[in-house]
Amino acid sequence: TADDPNAGVMAEINASIDVDQRLYAHDIAGSRAHCSMLIAQGIVSADAGHAILKGLDKIELEIVAGTFAFDAALEDIHMNIEARLFELIGEDAGRLHTARSRNDQVSTDFRLWVRDSLDALDTELAALQAALIDQAEAHAATVMPGFTHLQAAQPVSFGHHVLAYVEMLDRDRGRGRDCRARLNAACPLGSGALAGTSFAIDRERTAADLGFDGPSRNSLDAVSDRDFALEFLAFAALCATHLSRLGEEIVVWSSQPFGFVALSDAFTTGSSMLPQKRNPDAAELVRAKAGRIFGSLTALLTVMKGLPLAYAKDTQEDKAPVFDAADTLDLCLRAMTGMVAGMAVDTDAMRRAAAAGHATATDLADWLVRVLDVPFRAAHQATARVVAVAEEKGCDLGALSLADLQTVEPRITAEVFSVLGIEESVKSRTSFGGTAPERVRAAAAEARKRCR
Repeated sequence: TADDPNAGVMAEINASIDVDQRLYAHDIAGSRAHCSMLIAQGIVSADAGHAILKGLDKIELEIVAGTFAFDAALEDIHMNIEARLFELIGEDAGRLHTARSRNDQVSTDFRLWVRDSLDALDTELAALQAALIDQAEAHAATVMPGFTHLQAAQPVSFGHHVLAYVEMLDRDRGRGRDCRARLNAACPLGSGALAGTSFAIDRERTAADLGFDGPSRNSLDAVSDRDFALEFLAFAALCATHLSRLGEEIVVWSSQPFGFVALSDAFTTGSSMLPQKRNPDAAELVRAKAGRIFGSLTALLTVMKGLPLAYAKDTQEDKAPVFDAADTLDLCLRAMTGMVAGMAVDTDAMRRAAAAGHATATDLADWLVRVLDVPFRAAHQATARVVAVAEEKGCDLGALSLADLQTVEPRITAEVFSVLGIEESVKSRTSFGGTAPERVRAAAAEARKRCR
């Protein structure tokens, strides 16, 4: 009753219009397809059907213009649109819901929204890949330290390093395309509340009109399935992981001890106390927002894990995590693209760091194997002794004398110095997928064609 204090609580917990109003365009698109099919099947008269279609057009214009009055008392986007349709055309508005339930309606709307989001995010991913490829081409021969365990391991090129992220993002795009393909395979519209309908509807037509491959095969599954939303969130979580890793590297690279890159002022902020500082806040926020997207995936997994067939109100909680994850990922991608595109690389700082830490030790071991036919394990041990000599003398491997090297392995000749320079080391890694500048340029060119 109106004076029941619990009535307001129930209305508040039951309403979803503040979240699902974002589905308005997809709800109207689904209603248009459904109405057109009802007309074609003779279930709704042409006059009533065309009045419905004109009413839907007007409602969409009102929502776009911001003049549509959303009402929480009407619960959701579907009932808000239907109520306005009644105001515009009268009782014929009630014919639109023939052979349809809110269960198959919302499942269809949500699939359409996720499909559009996947397409938009794929475009953003391609833009980030392009920015990374630009940096790779500009720095195919820029030498930097390659790390394992965040310890200097071998010199690599900066171009090779950033192309690694192009590969990660390519896998993300593949997962997005896979998600889209599975989502698009089945149109739920026409499944009704859970058991289908007795009306002679044409589900093939509505599926085709909405761009789906075909209608869903099982009405129970169609109205209760949210795998597509979970798969979208899994895709988003993995992509956010990759962005977070790149964000972490940018934070490290832009720190004073490294000084490898400088971010543009557009993606850094000043300190409220320390006037000399420019903080990599955008990179840090990208790193942090991965946790928010992980939370969205966990939230929906938890919602879905114990639901019996078919529809349950629990699934009303499906849209908020998906919307938030999509918005967050889109923002992170745009921020990362801007950071990468505007990032200035300090090639001298990278080279100095690459020259430290005896990064060409593996090149020495490889030389011993290739030229002196030393077994690799023995070459590894001999190189470790050479590194100890360099440590004792406080110099890099390339600064040792031939005599110093021959104290460890008498057969070493002056030829060895040709592999102890960091540029020579990078150039020598010519295997497919390696860091040699010629390989990096070829890989960047191939990625440019592939990652459009």
